Amino acid sequence: MKHHDRQIRGPHQGQPVLLAGEPLDRARAAMILVHGRGADAASILALADELARPGFVYLAPQAAGNSWYPQRFLAPLTSNEPWLSSALAAIGAVLSQTAASGVPLERTMLLGFSQGACLALEFVARNARRYGGVVGLSGGLIGPVGTPRNYSGSLDGTPVFLGCSDIDPHIPEERVHETAEVLKRLGGDVTVRIYPGMGHTVNEDELLFVREIMAMLSDQGGS
Repeated sequence: MKHHDRQIRGPHQGQPVLLAGEPLDRARAAMILVHGRGADAASILALADELARPGFVYLAPQAAGNSWYPQRFLAPLTSNEPWLSSALAAIGAVLSQTAASGVPLERTMLLGFSQGACLALEFVARNARRYGGVVGLSGGLIGPVGTPRNYSGSLDGTPVFLGCSDIDPHIPEERVHETAEVLKRLGGDVTVRIYPGMGHTVNEDELLFVREIMAMLSDQGGS
């Protein structure tokens, strides 16, 4: 993790992080849930009830103004600053919090939906190492077509799941496949599922896959 990112003072610093599930100091695994544009931490934390898995703590950071960055995720990167850097630092701060409480990154999942999926995927690409799992629901890496993807580091076999509709109004299918290729190059164990005609939503097949990753983590040993 790039520790200097934590020094950022931007729009998302100082925002609350909601928790559910096991107490942080007793959890065996963690999931960071990143909400979409116009939503909030409480709305995505509701997924914790559907995913309910013993041993997990769920943490949902809140974006200032309910949006992580103002423009589309395909817009020039500079047009989404300083919000994007602030948002990436906010994710890093939550991961530092879980690690300090005794849940290593190897047993910590990142899950995002829509704008939150874009943010989570961009974070792990920029901070590639072994995570417990990465789930991008209706999202892709951030930046316009042709953005260099010369990220460093290794995901070292991290399970990655990308689910999206083929006609998602916000996320071009091509970007989902490009994201998969980039994360494979970084050493991710990537699964892509494209759902014909689905709306901009989360479906039960996606949640089943997430539960499978969770089961692997909570069955592992550790404090």
